[in-house]
Amino acid sequence: MEPFVSLKCRYARTLYNGFCKNRRVERQFTAMRKIYLAGGVAAVCLAIIGIILPIVPTVPFLILAAWCFGKSNPLWEQRLLRHPHYGPHIRAWRERRAVARIGKWGATGAFAVSIVIGMFVLTWPWVAIPPGVAVLVLLWLWSRPDA
Repeated sequence: MEPFVSLKCRYARTLYNGFCKNRRVERQFTAMRKIYLAGGVAAVCLAIIGIILPIVPTVPFLILAAWCFGKSNPLWEQRLLRHPHYGPHIRAWRERRAVARIGKWGATGAFAVSIVIGMFVLTWPWVAIPPGVAVLVLLWLWSRPDA
């Protein structure tokens, strides 16, 4: 005979390891896990594109992928954290919100190139957008501790 279960639990929910478990909540949880898993896979794909194309960043997408995998697939999260090349950057961001100095200089150089290209390609007032974005992002980036 099964242990005592309230009528509400008996009809609306199932008994799971001695606990009353709501099926609707379980379905929502697995749906969110699938969404996080898809987001992590998409972020890894973008990071792979970033390895090939120098203009697309790699590590920020891997940080996003590790966060998504942390909510959906801890095994894949651990694989990213243990990666010999990208793992230290992800761990530094998680532990201290730190960015490597070479990454800061790389971002500064990329913004400088985009500003110069924007000066030749864009017209007024659009020419002011790259420097404005660069100032905001670089102020934030350089305020992060060094990894």
